[in-house]
Amino acid sequence: MSDLPKHIHINEEGPREGFQIEPGPIPTARKIELSQRLAWTGLGHVQVASFVNPKAVPGMADADDVIDGLDPVPGVEFTALWLNQRGFERALTHADRLTLNGSLNLYASDAFLKRNQNRTPDQQRAAQPELIEMYRAAGVPVKRGFITAAFGCNFEGDIPVDRVVCLVGELLDIAEAGGESIDHMGLGDTMAWATPSSIKRVVGAIREAHPHLRLLLHLHDTRGLGIANAYAGLEMGVDMFDTAVAGLGGCPFAEHKGAAGNVCTEDLVFMCNEMGIETGVDLDALIDCAKLAEDIVGHPLPGAVAQGGALERYREALGHVRCV
Repeated sequence: MSDLPKHIHINEEGPREGFQIEPGPIPTARKIELSQRLAWTGLGHVQVASFVNPKAVPGMADADDVIDGLDPVPGVEFTALWLNQRGFERALTHADRLTLNGSLNLYASDAFLKRNQNRTPDQQRAAQPELIEMYRAAGVPVKRGFITAAFGCNFEGDIPVDRVVCLVGELLDIAEAGGESIDHMGLGDTMAWATPSSIKRVVGAIREAHPHLRLLLHLHDTRGLGIANAYAGLEMGVDMFDTAVAGLGGCPFAEHKGAAGNVCTEDLVFMCNEMGIETGVDLDALIDCAKLAEDIVGHPLPGAVAQGGALERYREALGHVRCV
């Protein structure tokens, strides 16, 4: 087991992850409001939209308007998601407002790849060098590799650990062959199959094969294990996490009517605070954002700390100091 990290980096994905799955239309102004408020909490990265086909994901039909409505915040990266060249070309039109970093992606589940991008594994592999060329032509660095469905799949079941390790190696080789050096590798628990033990197995196996590779966890909370899996990742030394304020969101292609979003941002920040791990985030401001998110979507969201509150006000009333 690695030492716990002293500091973690959080990629807030609630505005994109959440609004893509909400059934009703959400006013553009309210999407902007949440993204802007999140940027004032101390988060360094807020993913605000995705450039995808609005017929497939109606909640992202106003992505361009959302980005145009944001005011820059010093030290904060506003980002967007794209899945193909057309999406990337749309993102390039917002280069003055968005931080653009290239990403390479392979899927641990062939069935989910077909469902999500209508591709075969060979087609997905062949697309990665083409992506590198596209990014290079635009002057965009390739910083992230990502393995989708790294822990299990609703359509294929459990994913062998060796397959994930092999895919990580393939992405590193593809990047190197293209003259790029991946900054970190993301592992997506896309359909919430991960458990603390499988997090440790997969992360441990990748660490053994690539001991200096920085890892990121993209965890979903559909089965209530999001924060437990994040804790397991912290125990393994993982210091990067994708999260969603208030637990917003879910994948619209995973066939989960009750699918939950990424691990809840304020719950992770609270846990890290209590463990003495720095996040740079104002927890009270983040809780206010979680309440705002509930108001915007018009229904309860699963985050726990926004309901129960942080502990500092109780400690202050009692004259206690937090012990770590």
